[in-house]
Amino acid sequence: MAASASRIQYSQDARLTVTSGPQIGPVDVEIIAPPKNITVIAGRTAVMECMAHADTMPYVSWIRQDGKPITTDAVVLSTNLLISNTQPHHSGVYVCRANKPKTRHFAKAAAELRVLGPPLLSQQPETISRTRASTARFMCKAFGDPMPFIIWMKNGNPILSNGRVKIQSSGSLVINQIGVEDAGYYQCIAKNSLGTACSTAKLTVVVREGLPSAPKQVSIVSMTSTTALVTWERPELNSEQIIGFSVHYQKTLGTENIEYQFAVSNDTTEFQVKDLEPNTNYSFYVVAYSPLGASQMSSSATVQMLEDVPSAPPHLSLLSTSPTEIHVMWLPLSLDLSQGKVTKHRIDYCAMEEDHMYSIEVAGNETQVTLHELKPNQMYKVRIAAGTSIGFGEPSEWMRHRTPAWEDGATGLLFAPSELKVKAKIDSLHVMWQPPPNHSQVSGYKLYYREVSLEEGKATAVRLRKKMKHYEITGLAPDHLYEVKVLAFSKHKDGYAAVWKGRTQKAPVQMEEAPQQKAFPQPPTGVRATANSSTSIWLQWEKPAFSTVKIVNYTVRSSPLGITNASLVTYCVSSGESFLLTGLRPFTRYELAVQSNAPGAAGPYSNVVLQSTLPDKPSTSPMGLHMSPLSPSSVLMRWEPPEEPNGIVQEYLILLSTNSSLPDSMWTSVVRDGNTFSAEIQGLDSGSMYYFKIAARTLAGIGPYSHVLGILMPSLKRSMPDVLDVHSVTGIIVGVCLGLLCILLCMCVSFCQTKPRSVSQSLSYRKGRSGTVVQQERCDGHELETLMLARPEDMSLTLTEVTEEHSLMEASLENHSLHSELKPAWNGSVSRNWTSHITSCSDLDWRECTSVKNGCLTIPRGLTEDRQAATHSAAIRTHEDKPAAPHQVEASVIVHSEHLNRTVKSETDRKADFQEVPSSVFLHTFSEETATCPHSLKNGFRNNEVLERLLQALDSDSTVARRAAEPSGAFDSTSVCDN
Repeated sequence: MAASASRIQYSQDARLTVTSGPQIGPVDVEIIAPPKNITVIAGRTAVMECMAHADTMPYVSWIRQDGKPITTDAVVLSTNLLISNTQPHHSGVYVCRANKPKTRHFAKAAAELRVLGPPLLSQQPETISRTRASTARFMCKAFGDPMPFIIWMKNGNPILSNGRVKIQSSGSLVINQIGVEDAGYYQCIAKNSLGTACSTAKLTVVVREGLPSAPKQVSIVSMTSTTALVTWERPELNSEQIIGFSVHYQKTLGTENIEYQFAVSNDTTEFQVKDLEPNTNYSFYVVAYSPLGASQMSSSATVQMLEDVPSAPPHLSLLSTSPTEIHVMWLPLSLDLSQGKVTKHRIDYCAMEEDHMYSIEVAGNETQVTLHELKPNQMYKVRIAAGTSIGFGEPSEWMRHRTPAWEDGATGLLFAPSELKVKAKIDSLHVMWQPPPNHSQVSGYKLYYREVSLEEGKATAVRLRKKMKHYEITGLAPDHLYEVKVLAFSKHKDGYAAVWKGRTQKAPVQMEEAPQQKAFPQPPTGVRATANSSTSIWLQWEKPAFSTVKIVNYTVRSSPLGITNASLVTYCVSSGESFLLTGLRPFTRYELAVQSNAPGAAGPYSNVVLQSTLPDKPSTSPMGLHMSPLSPSSVLMRWEPPEEPNGIVQEYLILLSTNSSLPDSMWTSVVRDGNTFSAEIQGLDSGSMYYFKIAARTLAGIGPYSHVLGILMPSLKRSMPDVLDVHSVTGIIVGVCLGLLCILLCMCVSFCQTKPRSVSQSLSYRKGRSGTVVQQERCDGHELETLMLARPEDMSLTLTEVTEEHSLMEASLENHSLHSELKPAWNGSVSRNWTSHITSCSDLDWRECTSVKNGCLTIPRGLTEDRQAATHSAAIRTHEDKPAAPHQVEASVIVHSEHLNRTVKSETDRKADFQEVPSSVFLHTFSEETATCPHSLKNGFRNNEVLERLLQALDSDSTVARRAAEPSGAFDSTSVCDN
């Protein structure tokens, strides 16, 4: 065995055999006075002795066990090691080695030298300057023997660890979220039993101008037993410069609590904290960040989390003090396991052979209960569950226990030890019990323990004396389930066992030093998005112009606009300053933001950018296709828009065919606008089977067609349904009303058109064939009708039923001296010489004739001013009224005067002037004007077929009809206008 201050090591086993033989020869080297462990105070002398023996004087040397060389101030006197001025660096394990000369035999022994001394600082804190809300770290390390402990003081006052200020195990001091009040002098003091070492450093807090003020109205609401919602209001000052927030929280109770923090973007003022401990008090505060730095901490807010059901059941112990009872015992749950106030316990038990289970509830402060009226020598199983105001937690594992059997006189019956209690530790169980009621027969105790996952036959047994009432089981694994049994035994038999089942404690989590808090990187700038396709968006941004930390990558956040489901938010990491988002929905608007990431820290997100993906073909067909026949040749289709149109539907394409097996190109197509959801298909064959399907089209193309739907058109013999729907009845009523309204309007218009025209300044009467007189409206002119018969050499016909035109012509001239005179009455015969003047018109000077302009006859320049003032515009209308002869023609000439209204005769004078004028007067007048300017008249009437024929007849005559006595006859027209 080799022993030192640090450990003991055993060699391999060897077998020694002693036999008789000759006298023992030379003795090998051995150390008869090995060195011993010594402890000295620094500065004093240390001597380590070593004495060896052999048949020859052995050679003794010293070395350090750690391999380091022995300092030069240490000397070897004879076989002893002498260090005159010991220092802490002399501490260590020294080995004495004795070698037998001229052989390879040697012996060695080791001892530890421990040099005690006051502490020494190997690393001292340094003066630093930090901005507000950053992290300050002071390093301080010390060594000495005994090992010194480190305390920190600020301006002479001790510093205690809390959530924001931490004294780490290595001795370093870390201050998070420093404020102006943290500025001052900090002292690192190392102490042990031999002395003290101290070092001082200064912390300066820099406050910049333009920083935001502290957030306001911080409040926390416990949503569940492990989740809390933190809300706050934006700072009053410089709120527009905020780029993000940080939420800090820690447990309120305790001095070794860890402070946690989370970064929050600047577009929200709330944060949900999860994974908190139930029924635990927490303290929260919020800090705002701008490009210049951080604000002051907000006021702290405290919340107590809601209770929850216990996370573990109590540890259960069972024992029997009689054949009909089982005594159940347990220990109260710890605060971290109860997760609230335990208000009740429930014990379930039943016999192994029975299915019926019994339950007993006791108060939360009870730790034991006895089950009565049980069967002797019966195996039972028992379990327990603890409950809070929320409910019961998970029950414990079933524990088996057999009740004792009845024995004669009960003299040999040994009951189980009473009040069995087990205190669980990390790697051990401390078992305690009390003797059974009849402990006089007890010779000792037996303790069995095993891990529940192992078989019962592999339990470890420990035999204990009668006086023993506790035992420590060591070498166990943390957080494992074990079963412990304790029973008493006598000289003749073993008694009944008391059973306990429970877990060892969990191993504590090794608290590592909290990493130094990193500054938040600023968000990217110039974020812009461009739609790349129907399922992708190209996102670009620029690196922040001002950043105090190194940016290693970026996080891209994308989500459909207006969603409330957090599972639809996606996060992607990009090492560059651009990223292509794929797998998006077509024609969907997305919210996009980018976050800068530094080593160990993530900054706030940039401002949100909105961008829509491009449209695509519809993914689904129109829904709810329904058809109903309107008539034997028409059908009404109704449908609903597609569930996933992937764009704006431009139109719907309807395909119909009588053969559903034909390709789509051979079906008949009908197109309807994208805003309509019904169509009436007409022109179908009655009694035929038609198949329909429909698809939607966007700008990207046509989507899939719906399933084929067939309909059999009704035959013509089949009567349509007698009952019409509401739309049909409404259409019929509206149509009838519109028809009646149109008929009424037509009657009104016809009535207005058939009213007799009122007589104003001149009246004209027309006498028809029946001899009736019709009054016509005066139109400031005279109406002339001329009836001419065919040429006598062609045919001799008596003029019958000739319509006579009676006209009262008034032409009030300025001097009232010129009056129209009536021509002699026509006797009904036509002489061939009446056109002689017309035939002799070739000798006239045509410059004085009426000229034709735009189809109208103008007045010759030679007319008098009075004649020019009485300008007449003539319109010629023709009508055919069953002539007696084939060439009989009736012509009417309407002569207007612009100055007929200048002088209005009295009613009596106009009545006196009414007289019947023969048709010959108008014929003679017509011939006179024609003779004056035949070509002008002929050109003016060129477009009138009837008058052209009349002029041809006049040209063929050799004589001119006689004129009226007055040159200025009644036919004093100055212009013949368009007919």
